[in-house]
Amino acid sequence: MNRAALFDVDGTLADTNHLHVTCWWEALRQGGHHVAMHNIHRAIGLPGEDLLAHLLGEERDTDQDDTLTAAHDTLYGTYFDRLPSLDAAADLLRELDRRGWRVVLVTSAQQAELDALRRAVDADDAITATASADDVEEGKPAPDPVRHALDLAGAPAHGSVFVGDTVWDMRAGSRADVTCVGVLSGGIPRGDLEEAGAQAVYRNPADLLAHLGDSPFADTAGLGR
Repeated sequence: MNRAALFDVDGTLADTNHLHVTCWWEALRQGGHHVAMHNIHRAIGLPGEDLLAHLLGEERDTDQDDTLTAAHDTLYGTYFDRLPSLDAAADLLRELDRRGWRVVLVTSAQQAELDALRRAVDADDAITATASADDVEEGKPAPDPVRHALDLAGAPAHGSVFVGDTVWDMRAGSRADVTCVGVLSGGIPRGDLEEAGAQAVYRNPADLLAHLGDSPFADTAGLGR
């Protein structure tokens, strides 16, 4: 039976969450919206339209959405040639691939951004496939991206693990019935990740790699600790 090792990218494999916060803050400011960076941080991981709805409300002028998203994308694009991966992110993916896991990225990133992130992580040889918000009806925290990733891996939910850094990741994974693992590298507190469904939490990819032998990945049934 195939086993899928599913990974969010921003904040999980790449140290990019605070770049997104800054770019969304500036894009919103340009559009006349003054939103605290703390609130933006908590929304990172949602697809653009959902992020704006979360921050500005469902009653906002949605005619602005495309302009705000384009402003964020333009600002964030200036970092594409220097996006930083998190320590040991590539080593973690390669080790899981070596152990027979099918590694699939689960992200809300658009193609150009995803290409830049993959260059930063630099582990394409270990990645089986990528599932993005564009591939499904609803992005995280809906389970659709995770279920699509499982289909790409040819793996069932039972026995698969999803690693992410936000509550949106944990909720999506839990709703898709996979084992959820949280990392603190995105800046979200441990308690929030556990409340959203994380069965184990590690500081960052390096910490997870160092403890892989007693992590949910060590359980061939994928049932966690």
